[in-house]
Amino acid sequence: MTLITADFVLTCNESFEIIEEGAVLFDTHILEVGTSAELKAKHPTVTVIETPQNSVILPGLINSHVHLEFSANQSMLRYGDFILWLQSVIKHREELSALATTELITCKLQAMLKSGTTTLGAISSFGADLEACVGTPQRVVYFNEVLGSVPSAVDAMYGDFRGRLEASQEFTCKRFIPAVSVHSPYSTHPILAKKALGIAKDIGCVVSTHFMESPAERAWIDDGKGDFQTFFSAFNPHAKPMCEAMEFLELFSHNPTLFTHAVQATKQELAMIAEQKATLTHCPVSNRLLGVGKLNLKAVRDHNINLTLGTDGLSSNISLSLWDEMRSALMMHAGLELSSLAKTLLQSVTCNAAKALQLPCGVLEKERYSDFIVVTLPQACEKEDVALQLILHTHQTHLTFIDGETQPC
Repeated sequence: MTLITADFVLTCNESFEIIEEGAVLFDTHILEVGTSAELKAKHPTVTVIETPQNSVILPGLINSHVHLEFSANQSMLRYGDFILWLQSVIKHREELSALATTELITCKLQAMLKSGTTTLGAISSFGADLEACVGTPQRVVYFNEVLGSVPSAVDAMYGDFRGRLEASQEFTCKRFIPAVSVHSPYSTHPILAKKALGIAKDIGCVVSTHFMESPAERAWIDDGKGDFQTFFSAFNPHAKPMCEAMEFLELFSHNPTLFTHAVQATKQELAMIAEQKATLTHCPVSNRLLGVGKLNLKAVRDHNINLTLGTDGLSSNISLSLWDEMRSALMMHAGLELSSLAKTLLQSVTCNAAKALQLPCGVLEKERYSDFIVVTLPQACEKEDVALQLILHTHQTHLTFIDGETQPC
């Protein structure tokens, strides 16, 4: 047993409880959370870690949506428009894939760990990130992605997906959890999606999918028109949408699902996501760089949808740090009250994300995994300002624990 103390303990529970002069008693799991004085008195012989002045203990951060297979990109891809970006991805895909070695991806995971990300939802299209994700100390929910829109290729794409899923299942353990991802309504045939979702239900895993990311997707799914019509006609002059938006959402009604982006989702679609008790994952930097619009956070809140935050990948971001992502979200959503938004964002990368991924972490409370971080602020601050000041000033952690074990920072 070990006791760690700090000026503040952010439990990141639903009420966002903050304990001044707080402490956490832990081994592999959290045993108690309270004030430093009461826990020291209760456990006088326990080993104590005293953190520096102005330190804060909070749960390890959870990046619920990250693509690691394009981690080699820096300036190769084009931004400002979704279709322009997509065309550049297709053009440079092979080159970027060759550069994204296990060593490079491992390096990116280490950087994420140093910034406080102790759990991630890795969206894997090809399985090229498997070795790095298996070897990382972080907790990984590994989403094997299925896509393919040509009916004649459904069997082949399904076979490839099953092969990747089964390969990942060989490494199943406490810190590596295979899961399923259905790419999107414009790229995945409903037959393929249904098969993958059936497997997900059978093995009891969570599911991830992209939904209504861009105006191009909205126009294509609704009317079979717009930029996607031009894009798809280059491959198939007779291409047409495979299903309506509500039909696509209905496919996920029996699976615990994380819907990513939803920037162009309607009120009716948000209501269905809420009805399914599903999660919506927000990727603000990616949305800005691809020019797809801004998520209506007020509408998400009004529908009481579980909100998480993801960095997407370095194909549409310049950082995999959740602190950078939260800072961007603070600036992007300028119409929302600052302090309240800061708390919402911290919950989106802790308790909300743990709920979405069905993991017993993300909150500092008894019996949760001992996945937590210590961050030191540059100066003292008021209790009411801790959440905001953390987001504004944090880049790396002072200490990081996973399963109660100290990680290199």
